[in-house]
Amino acid sequence: MPEFHAEPYLHLASLSDTSALIAWGAFYFKTRSNGEWKLVDDHDLRYVHPPRRDSIGARSAPYGPAVVNVYALDGTLAATASTDTTNFCWITGLQPETRYRYEVIVKGEHWGHEERWDWSHTDVEGLVQRGGRYINEFRTFPDSKQPLDAPVTFIVLGDYGTGIRRSTPKRRQREIARAMQAVFDRHDVRFVITAGDNIYAGTRVLGLPLGTSTGDEDDDWFFTFFQPYRYLVNRIPVYPCIGNHDTAETEDRDDREQLLDNLYLRERFAADAQSGLASLDPGLFYRFQFGRDLEFVCLDTSKEHFFRGKRLFEYPKHREWLERALASGARTRWRMAFCHHPPFCAGPRHGNTDRMDQLLPLFASGGVRAVFSGHEHNFQHSAHGGIDYFVTGAGSKVRKGSPDKFEEAHTRSWSDHAHFLLVTVDHATLVVEPIGELVDGNVQPLPRFDRQGLPVTDRIVIER
Repeated sequence: MPEFHAEPYLHLASLSDTSALIAWGAFYFKTRSNGEWKLVDDHDLRYVHPPRRDSIGARSAPYGPAVVNVYALDGTLAATASTDTTNFCWITGLQPETRYRYEVIVKGEHWGHEERWDWSHTDVEGLVQRGGRYINEFRTFPDSKQPLDAPVTFIVLGDYGTGIRRSTPKRRQREIARAMQAVFDRHDVRFVITAGDNIYAGTRVLGLPLGTSTGDEDDDWFFTFFQPYRYLVNRIPVYPCIGNHDTAETEDRDDREQLLDNLYLRERFAADAQSGLASLDPGLFYRFQFGRDLEFVCLDTSKEHFFRGKRLFEYPKHREWLERALASGARTRWRMAFCHHPPFCAGPRHGNTDRMDQLLPLFASGGVRAVFSGHEHNFQHSAHGGIDYFVTGAGSKVRKGSPDKFEEAHTRSWSDHAHFLLVTVDHATLVVEPIGELVDGNVQPLPRFDRQGLPVTDRIVIER
């Protein structure tokens, strides 16, 4: 008979200059005497003890009465919160630009505080202890009313959610996740924004069973998010946008609701929708600031069947929100937008995205300086109308081959290697560094090429 192992996880779901949203959950595994491990499907959680219906996310049944304590680095208790009904707590009353550590106590026991069991990719796959431990620390954002007095570094990751169990030349999530962890360990990374396609799994195969791995269950998120980025997401927040594989646009099932639940998006942005900082249902549009001088605007560029082939930013209330959002914030020094579908794309599969040309005047009048997108599974840098556009769609899936629509896409450089972006904003410059896989444990810049296929070695530096 199999035994069950519950592996706890921690998640810093949201962060601001004065608050933090701290969440916890677990994934369950069957263990057998022959050493085999199997992730328990959501439908089989009724067999664990005590029985469950779900394991992570805002809607998950509570694991028990919980207390979250947040401490200053000198050990002083700075804030505390408790809950009997959820697996998350809002912590408020924090100070801007301040380091804290935290602990989660459930039913009187510390959640995930010992050496952890992480998934191993050996001949026999399974959970092993290899020294991984949670460092439960975070640093609040700077005061939203004060100018930035130091450089800010963040990561941009797109088209990544394929899973880490298998690596192929075209699926590199495991390798890019390792490179991200190495960069995080060496740089002062403050947050991650995604360029969409956060979860893959569903397919469209006529006449064949589709199975249960669609992205719309908690167990689909272990290999695609919570294990690969385990020791990042307990310390920095992730700001996602919606891709076509997160909806029913491309797959047989819509994963949007599960994305909202597992990344706590309604909990994070529902109040912002009331104050005009977000626009939800249907769609995901929001703004967030890092200090006074840096602002990000998330756009939902997906198509929904009810909207007859139009993109959600054309939906009347979202269009009005977007126009208001880009008309405000005159004091913002750096404004950036991120979405899944790229306004400019040289291929090789996708070209410039249809219907998105109407966004260009809004970006220009709104002072947008850079736009980050995914969808095409490579790297591209374009510049048009005083705005720099980046395609970063190879956080796992990679499409080999040279683009061929350089003129239409205003392309400056490209690469067909798996990667993520390391972005640093200083007072007057924005530096974008495409980072590839580790080589002998070392972080490597991404090989890039010009339109003629010749190597490009200069840094991408954008002047304000």
